[in-house]
Amino acid sequence: MSGASAKPGVLNGFEETVKDFWISRPRRPHAGRKLAGVAAAIGRRYGIDPVVVRIALVVTTIFGGFGVPFYLLGWLFLPGESDEVSGFESLIGRGRSSVSPAFAVVLMVLTVLSAGGSISGSWFDGGGLISCALIATALYLLHRSRGHENRPAPVTARMSYPAFTGNGAFTMTETAEAPSPARGWDPLAADPAGWDLPDAPPAQEPRPTPPPSHQAPQRRPRSKVGSATFALAVLTAGAGVLAGLNGATWFDAQHIVGLVLGVVGIGLVAGAFARGGRGLIGLAIPLAIAGLVLTTSPFKNFDVRGGVGDLNETPQAALELKPLYQHAAGDIRLDLTELPAGAPYSTTVSNGAGDTTVIVPANADVTFDCHTGAGEATCFGHSNDGISQPALTGTDNGPDGVGGQKITLKVSNSVGNVEVRRD
Repeated sequence: MSGASAKPGVLNGFEETVKDFWISRPRRPHAGRKLAGVAAAIGRRYGIDPVVVRIALVVTTIFGGFGVPFYLLGWLFLPGESDEVSGFESLIGRGRSSVSPAFAVVLMVLTVLSAGGSISGSWFDGGGLISCALIATALYLLHRSRGHENRPAPVTARMSYPAFTGNGAFTMTETAEAPSPARGWDPLAADPAGWDLPDAPPAQEPRPTPPPSHQAPQRRPRSKVGSATFALAVLTAGAGVLAGLNGATWFDAQHIVGLVLGVVGIGLVAGAFARGGRGLIGLAIPLAIAGLVLTTSPFKNFDVRGGVGDLNETPQAALELKPLYQHAAGDIRLDLTELPAGAPYSTTVSNGAGDTTVIVPANADVTFDCHTGAGEATCFGHSNDGISQPALTGTDNGPDGVGGQKITLKVSNSVGNVEVRRD
Protein backbone atom coordinates (compact mmCIF):
# COMPACT_ATOMS: atom_id res chain seq x y z
CA MET A 1 0.00 0.00 0.00
CA SER A 2 3.01 2.28 0.12
CA GLY A 3 3.53 2.32 -3.63
CA ALA A 4 2.63 4.95 -6.18
CA SER A 5 -1.09 4.34 -5.77
CA ALA A 6 -1.19 5.08 -2.06
CA LYS A 7 -3.07 8.19 -1.11
CA PRO A 8 -2.75 9.67 2.35
CA GLY A 9 -5.49 11.34 4.29
CA VAL A 10 -5.95 15.05 4.63
CA LEU A 11 -2.92 16.79 6.12
CA ASN A 12 -4.12 18.60 9.21
CA GLY A 13 -1.30 20.97 10.04
CA PHE A 14 2.18 22.28 9.37
CA GLU A 15 4.00 19.59 11.33
CA GLU A 16 2.07 16.76 9.67
CA THR A 17 2.71 18.26 6.22
CA VAL A 18 6.44 18.52 6.86
CA LYS A 19 6.62 14.93 8.15
CA ASP A 20 4.67 13.62 5.16
CA PHE A 21 6.93 15.58 2.79
CA TRP A 22 9.99 13.93 4.31
CA ILE A 23 8.46 10.46 4.11
CA SER A 24 7.34 10.87 0.49
CA ARG A 25 9.98 13.33 -0.70
CA PRO A 26 10.86 13.36 -4.41
CA ARG A 27 13.38 10.89 -5.79
CA ARG A 28 15.99 12.00 -8.26
CA PRO A 29 15.37 10.07 -11.50
CA HIS A 30 18.03 8.63 -13.76
CA ALA A 31 16.29 9.79 -16.95
CA GLY A 32 15.57 13.42 -17.77
CA ARG A 33 18.14 14.90 -15.43
CA LYS A 34 20.53 17.70 -16.40
CA LEU A 35 22.91 17.50 -13.44
CA ALA A 36 21.71 15.76 -10.28
CA GLY A 37 18.04 15.47 -11.18
CA VAL A 38 16.70 17.75 -8.42
CA ALA A 39 14.45 19.79 -10.73
CA ALA A 40 13.30 16.66 -12.54
CA ALA A 41 12.50 15.01 -9.20
CA ILE A 42 10.35 17.92 -8.00
CA GLY A 43 8.60 18.22 -11.35
CA ARG A 44 7.81 14.50 -11.54
CA ARG A 45 6.70 14.33 -7.90
CA TYR A 46 4.20 17.19 -8.12
CA GLY A 47 3.21 17.02 -11.78
CA ILE A 48 5.09 20.17 -12.89
CA ASP A 49 7.14 20.70 -16.01
CA PRO A 50 10.80 20.41 -14.87
CA VAL A 51 11.62 23.39 -17.13
CA VAL A 52 9.49 25.60 -14.88
CA VAL A 53 11.36 24.32 -11.82
CA ARG A 54 14.72 25.00 -13.47
CA ILE A 55 13.69 28.53 -14.45
CA ALA A 56 12.47 29.17 -10.89
CA LEU A 57 15.85 28.03 -9.56
CA VAL A 58 17.68 30.33 -11.97
CA VAL A 59 15.43 33.25 -11.00
CA THR A 60 15.97 32.68 -7.28
CA THR A 61 19.71 32.34 -7.89
CA ILE A 62 19.94 35.72 -9.61
CA PHE A 63 17.25 37.40 -7.53
CA GLY A 64 18.62 36.39 -4.13
CA GLY A 65 21.25 33.72 -4.64
CA PHE A 66 19.42 30.91 -2.79
CA GLY A 67 18.78 28.76 -5.86
CA VAL A 68 22.28 27.24 -5.68
CA PRO A 69 22.18 26.18 -1.99
CA PHE A 70 18.64 24.82 -2.51
CA TYR A 71 19.86 22.65 -5.39
CA LEU A 72 22.77 21.41 -3.29
CA LEU A 73 20.38 20.61 -0.43
CA GLY A 74 18.22 18.63 -2.83
CA TRP A 75 21.27 16.75 -4.08
CA LEU A 76 22.20 15.94 -0.47
CA PHE A 77 18.78 15.07 1.02
CA LEU A 78 16.76 13.68 -1.90
CA PRO A 79 17.52 10.00 -2.55
CA GLY A 80 18.16 8.67 -6.02
CA GLU A 81 15.58 6.64 -7.89
CA SER A 82 17.22 3.32 -6.92
CA ASP A 83 18.74 4.42 -3.59
CA GLU A 84 17.55 3.27 -0.19
CA VAL A 85 18.31 6.62 1.48
CA SER A 86 19.73 10.04 0.63
CA GLY A 87 23.41 10.90 0.57
CA PHE A 88 23.28 12.52 4.02
CA GLU A 89 21.49 9.53 5.56
CA SER A 90 24.02 7.20 3.97
CA LEU A 91 26.79 9.30 5.52
CA ILE A 92 25.43 8.60 9.01
CA GLY A 93 24.89 4.91 8.29
CA ARG A 94 21.14 4.74 7.61
CA GLY A 95 21.37 2.81 4.35
CA ARG A 96 22.76 2.65 0.85
CA SER A 97 23.05 5.62 -1.53
CA SER A 98 24.71 6.31 -4.87
CA VAL A 99 26.22 9.46 -3.30
CA SER A 100 29.49 8.46 -1.70
CA PRO A 101 30.27 9.63 1.86
CA ALA A 102 33.18 11.75 0.64
CA PHE A 103 31.04 13.50 -1.95
CA ALA A 104 28.28 14.02 0.65
CA VAL A 105 30.80 15.89 2.83
CA VAL A 106 31.77 18.03 -0.19
CA LEU A 107 28.08 18.83 -0.81
CA MET A 108 27.64 19.86 2.83
CA VAL A 109 30.60 22.25 2.67
CA LEU A 110 29.41 23.77 -0.63
CA THR A 111 25.89 24.17 0.77
CA VAL A 112 27.12 26.07 3.83
CA LEU A 113 29.37 28.34 1.76
CA SER A 114 26.75 29.10 -0.88
CA ALA A 115 24.01 29.69 1.71
CA GLY A 116 26.21 32.14 3.61
CA GLY A 117 27.12 33.94 0.41
CA SER A 118 23.50 34.22 -0.73
CA ILE A 119 22.40 35.78 2.56
CA SER A 120 25.35 38.14 3.10
CA GLY A 121 26.39 38.94 -0.47
CA SER A 122 23.11 39.37 -2.32
CA TRP A 123 22.97 42.27 -4.80
CA PHE A 124 19.34 42.77 -3.87
CA ASP A 125 19.00 43.80 -0.20
CA GLY A 126 17.49 40.87 1.69
CA GLY A 127 17.12 38.91 -1.53
CA GLY A 128 18.68 35.74 -0.10
CA LEU A 129 16.16 35.49 2.73
CA ILE A 130 13.29 36.41 0.39
CA SER A 131 14.21 33.75 -2.16
CA CYS A 132 14.64 31.17 0.62
CA ALA A 133 11.17 32.01 1.95
CA LEU A 134 9.68 31.82 -1.54
CA ILE A 135 11.16 28.37 -2.20
CA ALA A 136 10.08 27.01 1.19
CA THR A 137 6.56 28.40 0.80
CA ALA A 138 6.23 27.01 -2.74
CA LEU A 139 7.30 23.52 -1.63
CA TYR A 140 4.93 23.60 1.35
CA LEU A 141 1.95 24.67 -0.75
CA LEU A 142 2.79 22.17 -3.48
CA HIS A 143 2.84 19.33 -0.99
CA ARG A 144 -0.38 20.47 0.65
CA SER A 145 -2.19 20.51 -2.69
CA ARG A 146 -0.47 17.68 -4.61
CA GLY A 147 1.25 15.59 -1.97
CA HIS A 148 -1.12 12.68 -2.60
CA GLU A 149 -0.08 12.45 -6.26
CA ASN A 150 2.84 10.43 -7.65
CA ARG A 151 4.01 9.19 -4.27
CA PRO A 152 7.27 7.29 -4.83
CA ALA A 153 7.44 3.62 -3.91
CA PRO A 154 10.03 2.81 -1.23
CA VAL A 155 13.16 0.96 -2.27
CA THR A 156 13.63 -2.22 -0.26
CA ALA A 157 17.03 -3.01 1.13
CA ARG A 158 19.11 -5.53 -0.71
CA MET A 159 19.47 -8.85 1.16
CA SER A 160 21.76 -11.70 0.14
CA TYR A 161 21.14 -15.31 1.16
CA PRO A 162 23.68 -18.17 1.10
CA ALA A 163 23.11 -20.82 -1.51
CA PHE A 164 21.32 -23.90 -0.10
CA THR A 165 23.28 -27.05 -0.65
CA GLY A 166 21.31 -29.96 0.70
CA ASN A 167 21.70 -33.65 0.18
CA GLY A 168 19.58 -36.68 -0.01
CA ALA A 169 15.85 -36.13 -0.45
CA PHE A 170 16.14 -32.36 0.15
CA THR A 171 18.72 -31.61 -2.48
CA MET A 172 17.95 -28.23 -4.18
CA THR A 173 20.75 -28.22 -6.69
CA GLU A 174 20.27 -28.47 -10.38
CA THR A 175 22.43 -31.56 -10.63
CA ALA A 176 19.58 -33.98 -9.76
CA GLU A 177 17.78 -35.25 -12.80
CA ALA A 178 14.38 -36.94 -12.89
CA PRO A 179 14.39 -40.42 -14.42
CA SER A 180 13.32 -40.31 -18.00
CA PRO A 181 10.42 -42.55 -18.97
CA ALA A 182 11.14 -45.58 -21.05
CA ARG A 183 10.92 -44.86 -24.72
CA GLY A 184 9.25 -46.97 -27.37
CA TRP A 185 6.29 -48.24 -25.29
CA ASP A 186 2.75 -47.42 -26.47
CA PRO A 187 0.04 -48.00 -23.85
CA LEU A 188 -2.72 -48.28 -26.56
CA ALA A 189 -0.74 -50.79 -28.68
CA ALA A 190 -2.24 -49.25 -31.83
CA ASP A 191 -0.67 -48.30 -35.11
CA PRO A 192 -0.71 -44.50 -35.45
CA ALA A 193 -1.38 -44.83 -39.16
CA GLY A 194 -4.74 -46.41 -38.36
CA TRP A 195 -6.03 -43.59 -36.20
CA ASP A 196 -9.14 -41.95 -37.68
CA LEU A 197 -8.92 -38.35 -36.59
CA PRO A 198 -11.19 -35.49 -37.77
CA ASP A 199 -9.78 -32.94 -40.15
CA ALA A 200 -8.68 -29.66 -38.70
CA PRO A 201 -11.14 -26.81 -39.26
CA PRO A 202 -10.10 -24.32 -41.92
CA ALA A 203 -8.25 -21.31 -40.65
CA GLN A 204 -10.37 -18.21 -40.55
CA GLU A 205 -8.99 -15.07 -42.02
CA PRO A 206 -8.46 -12.38 -39.43
CA ARG A 207 -10.96 -9.61 -39.54
CA PRO A 208 -9.52 -6.22 -40.44
CA THR A 209 -9.31 -3.96 -37.45
CA PRO A 210 -11.22 -0.73 -37.88
CA PRO A 211 -9.04 2.38 -38.07
CA PRO A 212 -8.89 4.29 -34.80
CA SER A 213 -11.15 7.27 -34.68
CA HIS A 214 -9.19 10.49 -34.79
CA GLN A 215 -10.06 12.94 -32.08
CA ALA A 216 -8.62 16.39 -32.02
CA PRO A 217 -6.64 17.02 -28.82
CA GLN A 218 -8.50 19.18 -26.40
CA ARG A 219 -6.76 22.42 -25.62
CA ARG A 220 -6.35 23.23 -22.00
CA PRO A 221 -8.12 26.37 -20.84
CA ARG A 222 -5.76 29.29 -20.94
CA SER A 223 -4.55 30.31 -17.51
CA LYS A 224 -4.85 33.91 -16.41
CA VAL A 225 -1.76 33.70 -14.21
CA GLY A 226 0.57 34.87 -16.99
CA SER A 227 -1.50 37.91 -17.92
CA ALA A 228 -2.07 38.92 -14.30
CA THR A 229 1.63 38.54 -13.47
CA PHE A 230 2.70 40.54 -16.52
CA ALA A 231 0.32 43.38 -15.62
CA LEU A 232 1.55 43.39 -12.02
CA ALA A 233 5.18 43.40 -13.20
CA VAL A 234 4.53 46.43 -15.44
CA LEU A 235 2.84 48.26 -12.56
CA THR A 236 5.74 47.42 -10.25
CA ALA A 237 8.30 48.69 -12.75
CA GLY A 238 6.34 51.90 -13.34
CA ALA A 239 5.91 52.57 -9.63
CA GLY A 240 9.63 51.97 -9.04
CA VAL A 241 10.66 54.37 -11.81
CA LEU A 242 8.28 57.06 -10.53
CA ALA A 243 9.58 56.65 -7.00
CA GLY A 244 13.16 56.94 -8.23
CA LEU A 245 12.40 60.06 -10.23
CA ASN A 246 10.81 61.63 -7.17
CA GLY A 247 13.90 61.27 -5.03
CA ALA A 248 13.59 57.79 -3.47
CA THR A 249 17.24 56.78 -3.77
CA TRP A 250 16.56 53.08 -3.02
CA PHE A 251 14.67 52.68 -6.30
CA ASP A 252 17.66 52.55 -8.63
CA ALA A 253 17.86 50.41 -11.76
CA GLN A 254 19.05 47.18 -10.12
CA HIS A 255 16.45 47.35 -7.33
CA ILE A 256 13.64 47.98 -9.81
CA VAL A 257 14.73 45.00 -11.92
CA GLY A 258 14.95 42.93 -8.74
CA LEU A 259 11.39 43.83 -7.75
CA VAL A 260 10.03 42.99 -11.19
CA LEU A 261 11.97 39.72 -11.21
CA GLY A 262 10.48 38.87 -7.83
CA VAL A 263 6.97 39.45 -9.18
CA VAL A 264 7.70 37.20 -12.15
CA GLY A 265 9.11 34.53 -9.83
CA ILE A 266 5.92 34.58 -7.75
CA GLY A 267 3.94 34.28 -10.97
CA LEU A 268 5.97 31.21 -11.99
CA VAL A 269 5.27 29.59 -8.63
CA ALA A 270 1.55 30.40 -8.93
CA GLY A 271 1.56 29.08 -12.49
CA ALA A 272 2.96 25.78 -11.24
CA PHE A 273 -0.21 25.34 -9.17
CA ALA A 274 -2.59 26.60 -11.86
CA ARG A 275 -0.79 24.69 -14.66
CA GLY A 276 -0.11 27.85 -16.63
CA GLY A 277 2.13 30.88 -16.89
CA ARG A 278 4.85 29.21 -18.96
CA GLY A 279 5.06 32.36 -21.09
CA LEU A 280 6.61 34.12 -18.09
CA ILE A 281 9.82 32.20 -18.75
CA GLY A 282 10.44 34.44 -21.77
CA LEU A 283 10.16 37.47 -19.47
CA ALA A 284 12.21 36.03 -16.61
CA ILE A 285 15.27 35.20 -18.72
CA PRO A 286 15.99 38.74 -20.05
CA LEU A 287 15.18 40.23 -16.65
CA ALA A 288 17.65 37.86 -15.03
CA ILE A 289 20.31 38.81 -17.57
CA ALA A 290 19.59 42.53 -17.02
CA GLY A 291 19.85 42.09 -13.26
CA LEU A 292 23.15 40.25 -13.66
CA VAL A 293 24.54 43.00 -15.89
CA LEU A 294 23.41 45.78 -13.55
CA THR A 295 25.22 44.17 -10.63
CA THR A 296 28.58 44.61 -12.33
CA SER A 297 30.69 47.49 -11.09
CA PRO A 298 30.26 49.92 -14.01
CA PHE A 299 26.49 49.90 -13.58
CA LYS A 300 26.29 49.52 -9.82
CA ASN A 301 25.40 53.16 -9.18
CA PHE A 302 23.62 53.79 -12.44
CA ASP A 303 20.93 56.44 -11.92
CA VAL A 304 17.89 56.88 -14.15
CA ARG A 305 17.17 60.45 -13.06
CA GLY A 306 18.03 63.61 -14.96
CA GLY A 307 16.81 62.86 -18.47
CA VAL A 308 18.75 62.02 -21.60
CA GLY A 309 20.56 64.07 -24.22
CA ASP A 310 23.48 66.47 -24.16
CA LEU A 311 23.71 69.14 -21.45
CA ASN A 312 25.73 72.35 -21.85
CA GLU A 313 25.71 74.78 -18.90
CA THR A 314 27.65 78.04 -18.36
CA PRO A 315 26.46 79.74 -15.13
CA GLN A 316 27.37 83.44 -14.92
CA ALA A 317 26.15 84.19 -11.38
CA ALA A 318 26.20 82.42 -8.04
CA LEU A 319 22.44 81.93 -8.18
CA GLU A 320 22.72 80.22 -11.56
CA LEU A 321 25.11 77.58 -10.25
CA LYS A 322 23.15 74.45 -9.34
CA PRO A 323 24.23 72.23 -6.47
CA LEU A 324 23.62 69.15 -8.64
CA TYR A 325 23.86 68.55 -12.38
CA GLN A 326 22.41 65.11 -13.06
CA HIS A 327 21.84 63.24 -16.29
CA ALA A 328 20.86 59.65 -17.14
CA ALA A 329 22.51 59.47 -20.56
CA GLY A 330 24.31 61.96 -22.79
CA ASP A 331 27.32 64.28 -22.68
CA ILE A 332 27.65 66.99 -20.01
CA ARG A 333 29.77 70.13 -20.43
CA LEU A 334 29.91 72.52 -17.46
CA ASP A 335 31.85 75.79 -17.84
CA LEU A 336 32.57 77.60 -14.55
CA THR A 337 34.90 80.26 -15.97
CA GLU A 338 32.15 82.91 -16.12
CA LEU A 339 31.41 82.84 -12.40
CA PRO A 340 32.34 86.04 -10.55
CA ALA A 341 34.98 85.89 -7.80
CA GLY A 342 33.60 85.82 -4.30
CA ALA A 343 32.32 83.19 -1.89
CA PRO A 344 33.39 79.57 -2.33
CA TYR A 345 31.42 77.51 -4.85
CA SER A 346 30.47 73.86 -4.63
CA THR A 347 28.68 71.61 -7.10
CA THR A 348 28.25 67.94 -8.01
CA VAL A 349 28.03 66.49 -11.53
CA SER A 350 26.53 63.00 -11.96
CA ASN A 351 26.15 61.25 -15.31
CA GLY A 352 24.83 57.77 -16.04
CA ALA A 353 26.27 57.10 -19.48
CA GLY A 354 28.26 59.62 -21.51
CA ASP A 355 31.27 61.93 -21.32
CA THR A 356 31.52 64.70 -18.72
CA THR A 357 33.74 67.76 -19.06
CA VAL A 358 34.12 70.51 -16.41
CA ILE A 359 36.13 73.69 -17.09
CA VAL A 360 37.29 75.88 -14.17
CA PRO A 361 39.04 79.31 -14.04
CA ALA A 362 42.79 79.32 -14.59
CA ASN A 363 43.71 80.50 -11.08
CA ALA A 364 40.96 78.82 -9.03
CA ASP A 365 41.81 76.67 -6.00
CA VAL A 366 39.87 73.45 -6.77
CA THR A 367 39.22 70.54 -4.41
CA PHE A 368 38.18 67.70 -6.69
CA ASP A 369 36.79 64.19 -6.58
CA CYS A 370 36.60 62.52 -10.01
CA HIS A 371 35.40 58.98 -10.69
CA THR A 372 34.08 56.86 -13.54
CA GLY A 373 32.88 53.25 -13.39
CA ALA A 374 34.12 52.37 -16.86
CA GLY A 375 36.22 54.76 -18.92
CA GLU A 376 39.01 57.31 -18.53
CA ALA A 377 39.16 59.98 -15.80
CA THR A 378 41.51 62.96 -16.14
CA CYS A 379 41.66 65.70 -13.49
CA PHE A 380 44.43 68.34 -13.48
CA GLY A 381 47.08 65.97 -14.83
CA HIS A 382 45.97 62.97 -12.77
CA SER A 383 44.40 60.15 -14.76
CA ASN A 384 43.33 56.53 -14.69
CA ASP A 385 41.66 54.29 -17.22
CA GLY A 386 39.67 51.06 -17.03
CA ILE A 387 36.85 49.56 -14.98
CA SER A 388 36.24 50.17 -11.28
CA GLN A 389 39.31 52.37 -10.88
CA PRO A 390 39.65 54.39 -7.64
CA ALA A 391 38.49 57.99 -7.61
CA LEU A 392 40.95 60.80 -8.28
CA THR A 393 40.92 63.16 -5.31
CA GLY A 394 42.99 66.12 -4.19
CA THR A 395 43.40 69.87 -4.38
CA ASP A 396 44.90 71.86 -7.25
CA ASN A 397 45.70 75.54 -6.60
CA GLY A 398 46.63 76.48 -10.16
CA PRO A 399 49.82 78.12 -11.46
CA ASP A 400 49.59 81.08 -9.03
CA GLY A 401 49.37 78.96 -5.88
CA VAL A 402 47.00 79.44 -3.00
CA GLY A 403 44.77 82.49 -3.07
CA GLY A 404 42.39 81.97 -5.98
CA GLN A 405 38.65 81.41 -6.09
CA LYS A 406 37.77 78.32 -4.04
CA ILE A 407 35.71 75.64 -5.81
CA THR A 408 34.70 72.21 -4.49
CA LEU A 409 33.89 69.85 -7.32
CA LYS A 410 32.65 66.26 -7.37
CA VAL A 411 32.24 64.53 -10.74
CA SER A 412 31.03 60.94 -11.14
CA ASN A 413 30.16 58.83 -14.19
CA SER A 414 28.81 55.31 -14.39
CA VAL A 415 30.04 54.74 -17.94
CA GLY A 416 32.04 57.27 -19.95
CA ASN A 417 35.02 59.62 -19.73
CA VAL A 418 35.50 62.35 -17.10
CA GLU A 419 37.69 65.41 -17.65
CA VAL A 420 38.29 68.40 -15.35
CA ARG A 421 40.64 71.06 -16.71
CA ARG A 422 41.44 74.74 -16.55
CA ASP A 423 40.49 77.36 -19.09
